[in-house]
Amino acid sequence: MRNVIINADDFGLCRGVNYGILDSHKFGIVNSTTMLVNMPGTEHAVELARLYPKLRVGIHLTLTCGRPVSGEVSSLVDERGFFRYTSRVFEEKEIDVDEVEVEWTSQIDRFLSFGLPLSHIDSHHHVHSFQPLIPVVKRLSERYAVPVRNAFGNDVEGKNLLTDRFSMEFYGEGVSVEGFKRILDSGNQTLEIMCHPAYVDSFLKENSSYCEQRLRELDVLTSDDLL
Repeated sequence: MRNVIINADDFGLCRGVNYGILDSHKFGIVNSTTMLVNMPGTEHAVELARLYPKLRVGIHLTLTCGRPVSGEVSSLVDERGFFRYTSRVFEEKEIDVDEVEVEWTSQIDRFLSFGLPLSHIDSHHHVHSFQPLIPVVKRLSERYAVPVRNAFGNDVEGKNLLTDRFSMEFYGEGVSVEGFKRILDSGNQTLEIMCHPAYVDSFLKENSSYCEQRLRELDVLTSDDLL
């Protein structure tokens, strides 16, 4: 079988997400995850990752949730000190690329301080594929010698990519056993499938519009039909 990475995003967001990802690994088909290093569930995620070293862990770089790790990025935050960007960051006319590089370097360095091997780079809301930030991602990939999620469309030249193809189809209405099998059957290239399994806790309910769907993902990813 070709290389298939089934990556659970948002590790570290909260305990409900962490436990959902872990169960999808222990009792299902998730073999990779990417961690937010600036959220309430980060330390809990680190503890779980140390207990289950077969779960490969990368970093989920962010500009759209939580507070910065670096204290030197005033253009990226609101008056409360939280990141001011949302998933609509792609509509921004200007962004301080230097401050983004400072912050993302700090996020990666914090991840490495946990003593976990860094498998790869991706990002919350796919912000690493925002055109002005692609050179930053390329430099970080080279500096830390790790591949990057292939969320760049056709703009792949000169990048160290995690896989030939990246699928976002296992999301929302696309979450089903049959849908997952269709993604697997869609070619012979190396493939990453993104997923978001979780148990819904109070933090997730208050901070995400994608909640009940995560439970459905968890059910599918641990289904006997896929094991």
